[in-house]
Amino acid sequence: MTTITGETLLQQISELQDRRTFQQLNWTGTFAEYLDIVVQNPSVTRNAFQRIYDMIMSYGSEEFIDAKKRLIRYNFFSDTSFDENDAIFGLEIPLMRLVNFFKAAAQGYGTEKRVLLLHGPVGSSKSTIVRRLKRGLEHYARTDDGALYTFSWYMGELDDIMAGRLKESDWERCPMHEEPLHLIPLDMREQIESQLNADRRPDTIQVRITGDLCPSCRYNFRDLMLRYHGDWSQVIRHVRVRRLVFSEQDRVGIGTFQPKDEKNQDSTELTGDINYRKIAIYGSDSDPRAFNFDGEFNIANRGIIEFIEMLKLDVAFLYDLLGASQEHKIKSKKFAQTDIDEVIIGHTNAPEYRRLENNEFMEALKDRTVRIDVPYITRLRDEIKIYERDFNRRNVNVHIAPHTLEVAAMWAVLTRLEEPKKPNLTLMQKLKLYNGRTLPGFTEDNIKELRKETTSEGMEGISPRYIQDKISNALVNYQADGYINPFMVLNELDGGLKNHALITSEDDRKRFRDLLSLVKEEYTEIVKNEVQRAISADEEAIKRLCGNYIDNIKAYTQRERVRNKYTGQYEEPDERLMRSIEEKIDIPESRKDDFRREIMNYIGALAIEGKTFDYKTNERLHKALELKLFEDQKDSIKLTSLVSRVIDKDTQEKIDIVKARLIRDFGYNEQSATDVLNYVASIFARGDLKN
Repeated sequence: MTTITGETLLQQISELQDRRTFQQLNWTGTFAEYLDIVVQNPSVTRNAFQRIYDMIMSYGSEEFIDAKKRLIRYNFFSDTSFDENDAIFGLEIPLMRLVNFFKAAAQGYGTEKRVLLLHGPVGSSKSTIVRRLKRGLEHYARTDDGALYTFSWYMGELDDIMAGRLKESDWERCPMHEEPLHLIPLDMREQIESQLNADRRPDTIQVRITGDLCPSCRYNFRDLMLRYHGDWSQVIRHVRVRRLVFSEQDRVGIGTFQPKDEKNQDSTELTGDINYRKIAIYGSDSDPRAFNFDGEFNIANRGIIEFIEMLKLDVAFLYDLLGASQEHKIKSKKFAQTDIDEVIIGHTNAPEYRRLENNEFMEALKDRTVRIDVPYITRLRDEIKIYERDFNRRNVNVHIAPHTLEVAAMWAVLTRLEEPKKPNLTLMQKLKLYNGRTLPGFTEDNIKELRKETTSEGMEGISPRYIQDKISNALVNYQADGYINPFMVLNELDGGLKNHALITSEDDRKRFRDLLSLVKEEYTEIVKNEVQRAISADEEAIKRLCGNYIDNIKAYTQRERVRNKYTGQYEEPDERLMRSIEEKIDIPESRKDDFRREIMNYIGALAIEGKTFDYKTNERLHKALELKLFEDQKDSIKLTSLVSRVIDKDTQEKIDIVKARLIRDFGYNEQSATDVLNYVASIFARGDLKN
């Protein structure tokens, strides 16, 4: 066995270093070398909106149809190559609106002059969306496709640069990470732009030089122009272009502003503040060298700034947003307006937004805001993914019985749905329709109608955070048992309702408890069906039953007789057998002929293609055969004897086979499989099994 030492670990770390990537991300060069880069790859000059849109699209997208509506799923929001724990599920429509906002802004259609505001209930993924955009930008800026550049100054003698005597600390970085092309004087830009874009098609990226130098760089530029008597070619030799890598932790290109109490709020947090120690050196508080351009607006230039709970900000702060969004300028104390290039995105909840709507003094901000509603998820399978991401075998060492996360997600979604207006449709059926299930008498057009008739579906209800907290409680409370089941979690959900801070109405509390009972009923049907399938999982028996059924319906549809394999006599088709199977899937007497012809036509079509019929390819027939076989076998297994605890050896062997199938095919462990069998057995004992 090899002994691990500090020296061997250091060696491994050294070998794992990617020095080539480090050198690429820390590239430096002259302004002329940067112009060569621009000629080869004009995308390095993109503005913030273009960069974010291209970043999202670089991950690809896929179209899908939901209730006859064409939707697009953007892979960026669920990609696991970065920030796996922040993957977003089931918000296709809000995310489509978000991407369309960036697309319009990237093309200069006007939304680039707006504040993007994500609005929705607590826990609906608003901050997660912003966090993912920020992490995505950090990741994208490190790739070749997302590369961008800024510059630094040396204000000493040119000979020091030529002789290579400078240290890294001798270079003064632009505090706002500006685009190096800002160094081109205004009166020359049009000519330079036309030369850079001369050979480019109109539908490709065009180089556009917009904005001016920040006050600090403007001071340096003016100082050097005076030194060299207006010789720009000499000034630019004092500039070193470098690769820019976004980092929220280092406050480069990504800013975050969070409201505080009124006494501690200061607008200089957004636009920078005077450095009082340097006033003594430079003699004036209006000298750029005595000012720290390190406000959130400053450091977020070229990237994105997030306003957490934006509408909780003091009104004075909101005024700063007006110029930042419409004119792309900010006003730092003692300085002229400064150009910025950044995406301004905030998020807020419904009560705060209603306060904004009712504030007539904030008309200017409302007019400059694009609101995107981010509701709770209303599709069950997407809600389940949220909990599977957090509670899986990799993260949890306690066994989670099948359907535990499903029933928690089911209850959460039910609390968010509005009661259907159709009298023949229950809330549970509505949930199933939204989840892609087909129900007799309902088409995709009906699903569209159901969604249109709602007013604020998904904007109220239980948040995923509450569900996550209660699942965590169950895992802790039942850790000694080694597993949790749906009832443990449902009891936790129920027990927490009385202390839920966001439920202020007793009517809502009662409705949520009623929905818990509804979920328990649905879970009962699910596990009864699973036990039925485990009991009737004898494939050979199902095949024999299927063959017998097919022989009979073939004879019936062709008006023939069936040969009895035992007596050799020809007999009439066994109507009792056929109906006992068809009734299991609610085929009425009046529809039996249609169903039988449908099966025979399907078999005939397969035969023409040279294929053999398999009962598993027909979901309804498969289910009917399983239910029929279960009915025939359940009495021989005597599952109800589990309740009495008096089981003979033969019955115990059969029950052990069923339990093994539950473990093998459905994901139970020994204890949870035993519990499920006991639960279903108690239902059988009460005579509760539906025909």
